[in-house]
Formats: sequence, C-alpha cells, structure tokens
Amino acid sequence: MPELNLDGLVGPTHNYAGLSLGNLAATSNAGQESAPRKAALQGLAKMRLLVSLGVPQGLLLPHRRPNTGLLRAMGFGGIDAEVAAAAAREDAPLLAAACSASAMWTANAATVSPAADTADGRTHLTVANLATMAHRAQEWPETLAQLRLAFADRRFFAVHGPVPPAFGDEGAANHMRLCSGHEAPGLEVFVHGENRGGRFPARQHPRASQAVARKHGVDMALFTAQAARAIEAGAFHNDVVAVANETVLFAHEAAFENRTETLEALAARVPGFTLVEAPEAEVPLADAIASYVFNAALVSLGEGMALILPAEARETPSVSGWLDRVVADPGNPIGQIHVLDLRESMRNGGGPACLRLRVALPEEAHAAIDPRFLLDDARLDRLERLVERYWPERIAPSDLSVPQFWADTADAHAALLAQLGIAPEELGLPG
Repeated sequence: MPELNLDGLVGPTHNYAGLSLGNLAATSNAGQESAPRKAALQGLAKMRLLVSLGVPQGLLLPHRRPNTGLLRAMGFGGIDAEVAAAAAREDAPLLAAACSASAMWTANAATVSPAADTADGRTHLTVANLATMAHRAQEWPETLAQLRLAFADRRFFAVHGPVPPAFGDEGAANHMRLCSGHEAPGLEVFVHGENRGGRFPARQHPRASQAVARKHGVDMALFTAQAARAIEAGAFHNDVVAVANETVLFAHEAAFENRTETLEALAARVPGFTLVEAPEAEVPLADAIASYVFNAALVSLGEGMALILPAEARETPSVSGWLDRVVADPGNPIGQIHVLDLRESMRNGGGPACLRLRVALPEEAHAAIDPRFLLDDARLDRLERLVERYWPERIAPSDLSVPQFWADTADAHAALLAQLGIAPEELGLPG
C-alpha cells in the first residue's frame, strides 16, 4: 500500500513575523528578512528527493495571502491598498497574521486515518482547526477546500470539517500510527498537551483528539500526553520530539509525560514494536529541539527505512554522533539518512516532518486522487520555473503593507493555480 506524502509548497508571502508562541525558532528570527523563493525551492528539492526514493509525492497549495477577508472581518475597509495601510498603521501583528504563509506546514493540515483503521473502510481526514494561534486559525476553510478537491471520491475518502474551536486541534503533528505494514490495521496514537501554567500553551486538546478518533471510526487508539517539560523547552508539537513509521517509534526520551506507561502500551499492542530512543544523557532535550532531528520524515523503502533530516541535525555534535550509532545498529530498520538544506523553513520553526502530511492508501484509492495534486519530475521542473519567476527573492517586515507586494503575491498565486489547472472557484476563492 503506497504512502502518499503531501508536502506544502512554501507560499510567496513566507516571512518571519514571530507569530507562534512556544516555537523558539520562529520567535528568535522575528523581524528578519526572509527568502520566499529560496524557501520554496528548498521545499521542492525535498519533494524531488522523495520521488527519487520511490515514495509517492503530492502537494498542497499555499493559501491566497494576504487574507483580506480576515482584515475586513476585523473592521478594515476600502480597497486593498487602504486595508493594508490601515492595518499596518493600527495593528501590524494582525497584518502579519493575514500575510502568514504557515499553511506550508501541512503536518498541521489534518489528521488522517487510513482505511485499514476505520469502521467504514474508507480513508478519513479531519481538517485541523488550529485554534490556538490566530495566524493559523484562519487556515482551515481553504485547507478543507483543497482536501475535498483532492480526495473527492466518496467511495474511498471521507473529509471532515474541524473540531469546534473550543478544543484546539493541530492535526497530524500530534498523531502517529504504528502498524506491521501500511496495509495492515494500525494503532493510532493521539498525543495531547496539558496546560500547567507554563510559558507556552499546549496546543492539542485531549477532547479534540478523542473527537477525531470518533469521527474516523477508529477502534485501535491510544491517547497519551506530551511531556510538559518538552513543551516548555520548545516542542510545541509532538512531532518535534517523536515520529513513527510502521513498527518503529523514533523519539526522544523526554517526549511523553508518562513515558513508561506509553511505551509499555505500544509494546503490548504493536507486534514487532521497535523503539529507537535518544537518551537525554546522550542527546540533551535542547539539542534535540534545536536540531529538529525528530521532526524527520521517516519513510519506508523497498528494504528498510530512510530518515529525511534537516542539515541542523548533522551540524549538532550530540545528535550527529547518536545518529551514526542508530544507522550502525542492525536491530532497527533505519538504514539510510538523507540530509537536506531546509533552513528557510527551519528558521520559521518547521522541519521535514512539518512540511508533509502522510496518507497511506490502497492502490485503488491512490488512483482516485485528483491528479492535479500529484507530482513527478516533470511537474516539479515546471513548479521550480514558476517559483523562480514569481516568488519574491526577499521580504522585509516593512514590505507587508506595500500595495505592490500584495499585487505581486496575488499574481504568483494565480499563476500557480493556472499551471495546475485549478480554477479559484474550485477552492471557494473569488476568480
């Protein structure tokens, strides 16, 4: 059964506004110049690597930004230039939120339960509400429209709207699946946070996780808490400290609040469960979070597994030494490491796993996906040329209120839709 990786294409408004409380990389780079063109090309290089490894690859599209609907709903009126000028003058953080390209991190787009796990035998997707952060809470309507277009065949797919915003849901970034193989029934692991008066908020509410499992008809589920001290250290999502693939859990020792109970439950319920865990004595939690080593894309190949890592993981001595020991260990199937330059995404707090939503599908269901969302080398070539032509080379914070910037990014988005053959109306956007 193929595992489709849906990566988010970095949008032309990618900028460093530092909007995400608890995301240390994002807040530490706030106010710096960004490089949207370079960021998008780095993301496309990651997609090309997956294609070369034989892993089915697709994409989700950047959202139309700036989101004038958000600004108008907040009381700003007039033509777009007047809206931008007034928002920049009266509420610069709101303008930055309206320009955010954060939909690029598609691990937060939705939670996915493969057909083998669900009561009706269809693949279920629930779009995340992302209610905890204002710049992300605006994303779900356009994300939902894309998912319903890509997975429109109701014989194979059920695409659900979000959990009510009273209960924050951050999607697949707080969800893992362990199984004997992608085609086999699996144990779905839902990881939530608990707010205990710390500096940073826990973003995944346990009721949201429970609601998603119910909507998907998932019978085999484990609900566990993310370690509070991991959240305080900057692990704002579980996928910063843990990732799973088939029988393997690749994680830091400090990932879970109730580590012993969680690991015992996994060992009891997942045949052949394999733990690849970094001891804190070897890899300090701060190093794990700064390097994003556990925000790796862990994928199955014909034989064994490969880790797709950011360059920062190899540049952190404690992490790099531990990775060498992991690959040399014959007791786990992780035999390949691929290192990518994703610095533009990393500087805004997102690594390889943040950029992708994985969807395990039977062959027949894979064939039913809207092909406009699927990638091969030829389409990647065309996307690279489009990015080089339309995406800004640099963005400074002051650019966000410039009318020409708004016009240029609108042209870029329109050119992308035209190249893919997607009409704006298909995504609920004005033409």
